[in-house]
Amino acid sequence: MEEKKTTIKTGFMEALPLAIAIAAYGLSYGVLATQANFSLLGSLTLSMLVFSGSLQMVAVAMLTGGASLATVLFTSVLLNLRNLLYGAALAEGLAPAKKWRWLLSFGVSDEPFVLGSSRFKKYGPDPLYFGIVVGTFYIAWVISSLIGALIGNQIDPQKWGLDLAFPITFVALLIPSLKEKPLIATALAAAVIAIVLEYFMPGNEFTIIITGILAPLVGLYLKRRSQNA
Repeated sequence: MEEKKTTIKTGFMEALPLAIAIAAYGLSYGVLATQANFSLLGSLTLSMLVFSGSLQMVAVAMLTGGASLATVLFTSVLLNLRNLLYGAALAEGLAPAKKWRWLLSFGVSDEPFVLGSSRFKKYGPDPLYFGIVVGTFYIAWVISSLIGALIGNQIDPQKWGLDLAFPITFVALLIPSLKEKPLIATALAAAVIAIVLEYFMPGNEFTIIITGILAPLVGLYLKRRSQNA
């Protein structure tokens, strides 16, 4: 029992700093969704059922720009294909929670993957820790989305820098894990590809998808090259 309490406390404390950034991002989403004429119920339902900041932002932007529902769904699938890789990488760490893996899989995304994989490497499988992290993020995202939707047009998220809160925090969390050359190469390639695409095609909603597909190939190439050397 004492060990579980320690795990719960650790999970919450390690998730809290990033949860604050997620809340700022969720606030921004709620505001932008309202400005895009989403209803309060629609904005909140999207956060509760989808629970993906990047996907929801892209969906709002595409629908506002007049994109069809089929295009939004297709883009959503492509954007979240990385979660299949995350799930495969986290499978062993979540294996002990046989009855709850279906629920924990709902929380597989960028932030829980970073914290969860780091925890599993140090201490082995720990579904409870992952569940606490996901729960903390989920509550922060849903509540902040609701607040953002309620205040609507009363705040400009870009003026206050709310749209940058999550990306900056996530980058700060990710940097310490960039220790091997393939990982560093992947991060640098992603930065270069994103900058080039944004320069030639500013505001293109496929920039994230293209970057996410091409950048890992650089890391994989270097890793195979080093193994064959």
